[in-house]
Formats: sequence, structure tokens, C-alpha cells
Amino acid sequence: MSGNEGTAAVQDIQDLEITRLEAWLADNIPGFVGPLTYTKFAIGQSNPTYRIAARSGCYVLRRKPFGKLLPSAHAIEREYTLLAALHPTGYPVAKPFALCEDESVVGSVFYVMEMVDGATFWDGALPGCDIEQRTAIYFEIVDRLAELHDIDYERSGLAGFGKAGNYLERQVQLWTRQYRLSQTEDLPDVEKLIDWLPRTMPRQQRTTIVHGDYRIDNLMFSHDGRRIEAVLDWELSTIGDPLADLSYFLINWVTPVDGHAGLAGISGPGTGIPTLEQMVARYGQMVGAQRDMADLNWYFAFCRFRQLGITQGIRRRFLDGNASGATADVTGSRVPLIAESAWAFAQKTVVQS
Repeated sequence: MSGNEGTAAVQDIQDLEITRLEAWLADNIPGFVGPLTYTKFAIGQSNPTYRIAARSGCYVLRRKPFGKLLPSAHAIEREYTLLAALHPTGYPVAKPFALCEDESVVGSVFYVMEMVDGATFWDGALPGCDIEQRTAIYFEIVDRLAELHDIDYERSGLAGFGKAGNYLERQVQLWTRQYRLSQTEDLPDVEKLIDWLPRTMPRQQRTTIVHGDYRIDNLMFSHDGRRIEAVLDWELSTIGDPLADLSYFLINWVTPVDGHAGLAGISGPGTGIPTLEQMVARYGQMVGAQRDMADLNWYFAFCRFRQLGITQGIRRRFLDGNASGATADVTGSRVPLIAESAWAFAQKTVVQS
């Protein structure tokens, strides 16, 4: 495999106070030995993430952005709690080392975890892979999602990590509120969605851990591509409806090919990328129950609505001058297109009476 996998690019940005950070790491991470150097990963629009290199090895630091933040956004503490609960189960996540809630150390709350050795596929089309490899990679992805949804969250110590019911209702309320708090313009499609989603939501059938942002570029694979070494970026994780999690991943099959996760029109025997129907069937086999997935469009509309809420937050932070990613201005400008796509899925939905 070649041409589409690798590690994330880094930026030589110095915005952490090394002396205080080094002292904190020495006090809180067993075996840590400085001195340290660091670089900032170029990817990520939400929580700034850094590669820490020290005499004792390499680590990853994730922190909240500096400046004023939206309520409940950038949930670094929740990420750490989730990783600490999942790592002992054997599920593929990075080992968390320590959480720092003292903002005087680097200027915001952060946590430190292990640096996982592996590679990330940035282009969902997998141009550097052959047919058999593509099939194996996508089945591995959906298998690990099904495995997550089968974990007993209560026995894993996550009974209080989220409310057990009404996930979709709470999510629609949350992202409506987040959108309003960061709103910069009036978009008719958004207003129609805010009215339509609460009136048409399907009934939740199961309650599980949900990742919230499960996609191919949030996965660290072994270098041979055969297994997932770590599922990354748990900021949006909670206890909720696994079909929302599955649909967020499957929406890539109806998203235009864009050099990222979009797969519309390129799945099937000719490419080795499983079809949408094959992925739904595989997931059903893994969780031991076939799901009625005849109409995914409501979930796709919801996924796009949530995406526009996140993207609107990026746009707001860009305008306020505290955005994390280098492409925040371009990302934020996509809000109207995301809203249009969400409403198009809503119009295709067969609402159950």
C-alpha cells in the first residue's frame, strides 16, 4: 500500500510554555524524562493536538483551544474519561496517561496519551490499495464500530457518561443551540431543518457507546493495513443511538468523491470498496441483529445538521481569531452547502407515522 496513507503533517508552532509543561509531565506521567520538544499536528479544527518528543519517548497532547468557548464544546475531559474506560477492555484506543485541569500549565485544559505507531488513510478511495485490501480495510472499519456498540458501557464504568434515552432529541437540541450561539448569518435551509428534525425523528432502538465522529481518517491502522491500532478523536463520544453513529460513517457512500472520505459512485466489485448494502449487512451480522435500514435519509439529514453546527463553530472561531486549523476560513465557508445537503436528505425521508 502506498500513496494515500501516512502520519499527520505537523507544524512548527510554538504556543505552549515548555518549562511549566515539562515540570507537570515529570510529576504526573510515570517514567517521563525530559527535555522535550513539540510540534503541532496540522490536522484538526477543534482541539489542538501536539506531538511531544522527550528522552523517554513520544506522546500526544490534546488541549482545549485558547479563548472564549461555546458551552459543552471541546470536551477534553470527556475524551480522557472515555479513553480511560475503554483502554482496559482491549478496544483499540491510545493509552491515556494524565489529565490536567490546571489552565496555568499551558493556558487551557489538556490531556496526554501514548503516541500510537501506525498509518492513517486520508483518502477513502484508497488509491494505493488493491481490490482485496480495500474490502478488508472497510470490513475492519465497520467491524470495529460494531465491536464498540457491543461494549457494556455500564460494566466499563461509563454509566454516567451520558443519558440512556432520547439521544436524537437531545442531539438536535444541542446542535440547534450550538448553531444559534455561533450563528453569523440567516440561512433558510437551517431554519427548515430546525423545525423539521424534532417533528420527524425515529424511535431509538438500542443504547450504546457512540463515537460521534467515526470515519476513516480518525483511525490509525497497522502499517500493513490489516487492523485498526487506535480509534482517535473521541470529543463527540457519549451514550446514545448506535444507528446515528453507523449512519455518520455510512453517509460517505452518498458523499461525492473529494479526496477525503466521500465514496459516492465508486463502491462495488470493480473497486473492492463494499457497497452501502454490504456494509449495512456486515454491521447487522456483527451485532447479531439485522436492522431496518430501508430509509437512512433522516439520519443522513441529522448527520449533516450536526456537521453544519460544528462547521459554524469553526467559522465563528475563525472570525473571532482563535481557530485551530490552518484551513478554518475555507472550512467555515462551507456552512451553506452543508445546510443545502442536509435539507436535500430531509426531503427524501419517508417519515414513519
